This record gives sequence, structure tokens and C-alpha cells, in this order.
Amino acid sequence: MTSTDVKPEPEQSQGRTRGSRGSRVPWWIKLPAALVALVVLLGIGSRLDLVPGFDDVFGEKTEDRTGPTLLKSIQDLSRYQAASGNFQVVVDLEKDAKFLPDTIKGSRTLYVGAGSVGSYVDLGGIGDENVKVNEERTTATLRLPHARLGKATLDADRSYAVSKQRGLLDRLGDFFSDNPADERAVNKLAAQHIQDAAKDSGLTERAEKNTTSMLQGLLTSLGFKEVTVVYGAASG
Repeated sequence: MTSTDVKPEPEQSQGRTRGSRGSRVPWWIKLPAALVALVVLLGIGSRLDLVPGFDDVFGEKTEDRTGPTLLKSIQDLSRYQAASGNFQVVVDLEKDAKFLPDTIKGSRTLYVGAGSVGSYVDLGGIGDENVKVNEERTTATLRLPHARLGKATLDADRSYAVSKQRGLLDRLGDFFSDNPADERAVNKLAAQHIQDAAKDSGLTERAEKNTTSMLQGLLTSLGFKEVTVVYGAASG
């Protein structure tokens, strides 16, 4: 047999065939990749509005399953809400363990608390002895109790946590708790700081001034020419 009788082509082609068959990717590997590619394409299409009705299939649906609101009680109020102040405080609350590092046990929360405090004058206890009117009914003198401050209330829409740093044990505790203790602590502390700030804000003085203006305007419209409002317990 001469060298010209050798035919290497079939062997090479057969080798190529076997190589191509050996490098073929199984179908069960291609299927997940195809699904991922499909999801990506659908996601891009939905963002670009290329797939109509896509949001209707995979969009979120919110249902309010809240039960009926029950009226627990009714209270008659005799307060004149004369003034209200809005406050904001940045709470920096840190808790450390004595014998453990902060990475294991400890927390630090930076919280912005926004809330309001109202000031009112209680008119429920006003009796005949607190009102003096002359015979001509042209002048009147009213003695009222001093204005008081209501309780500070936080505004959930304007209050937020800036940062939270917690140790490992604290993170585990938060994992098993729906309302971590740190959140209650910063809310309570923010309300306390706002309450203290309201005491020094002159809010009660503003409430008494507004109450005086309201009563003078009311009694003047009834024919009184001079109306005097005094705050505090009667002397003697």
C-alpha cells in the first residue's frame, strides 16, 4: 500500500464528531440558563413597556383585611386647645455591656424624633365664683386656671432611625422579636426630650394669650365692652 492509499480524513472527521459530542452541554443544564435568560428579558421588557400586560401577571396586589373599628369609649372634653408646638430631637442612645465587647453585646441607635405638644386651658371647672359681671353687663372678669401642657406625641411619618449598630447577641434578639426594645427605648426617650423642651418653650404663655383673645372676642360680640381674663387661683 502506498502513502497515497492512506485516508486520514475520516479519522479526523470522526474525531471531530466525537469531540463535538463530548463537549455538548446536557439539556438539564441548558434549561435553567434558558429560564434565567427568559426572566431577564421579561424584566427588561416590563421596564421598557415592551411586554404588555406583564405587570398584571407578576405585579403586587394589596388587600386590606382589617376588621371593623370598634368604639371603646367617649370622653367629653372641656379643654380649649390654645396652642401647639412642633419639635425635633436627635436621640443618640448607646447601651454597653460591662464585660463584653460591643461586637458581642451592645447597641447604639441614632434616631430623629419629630413630634408635637399641645397646650390647653381647662374650662371644665369654671363656676359662678370665677366670673364677675357688673350690673350693666358691660364689663366682665374671668379667672381661669393656668394653661397646661399635653403629652408629647411622635409623628411616625417624620421620625426615623438614621443608623443602628448592634452586637451579635442583640441582632439575635431582634431576629426573634417583632418590636425590638431599642425602638421602644428611643421612642420613649425622644418623647421625653420633646416634653422637656416644651416646658421651656413658652408654650403655656402662648396658650393663655390665645385663650384671652378668644374669650374677649366672644364676649365682645355679646355686648361686653371690657373683658378681663386672669389666670391662677384666687387670692384670699
